[in-house]
Amino acid sequence: MNSETSTDKRKFQRIFYNAQAELSNGESTWKCQIRDLSLKGCLLNFCEAWQGEIDGLYTLSFDLSNDISITMSVLVSHVIGDNAGFKCEHIDIESITALRRLVELNLGNSELLERDLASLAEYSKPDA
Repeated sequence: MNSETSTDKRKFQRIFYNAQAELSNGESTWKCQIRDLSLKGCLLNFCEAWQGEIDGLYTLSFDLSNDISITMSVLVSHVIGDNAGFKCEHIDIESITALRRLVELNLGNSELLERDLASLAEYSKPDA
């Protein structure tokens, strides 16, 4: 049994990505720092322990460049102190295209990206 497989059960490869972002819920906005990203979620760091609602839907926004930004709807998956993990619930086509390219460039392995895309397609299928 491969030790990597047994210790990390994530279906999506995460890339380390350090960028400023904003998380909002329509009432409040928090400045945060992205620590890592995948096609299906992210880990964010806040200046202090995160106090938002655990079951709320949030919008995460960040810029890749002056011309390219990514926006996604996210739900909290876990909170540990000033770090919070979020699961992507919805992302528009322009944002997923930019995110896919970012992940592809950072993974440096097209097979891992294709596996992630296949998992994303399977993960997004409605229950039969």
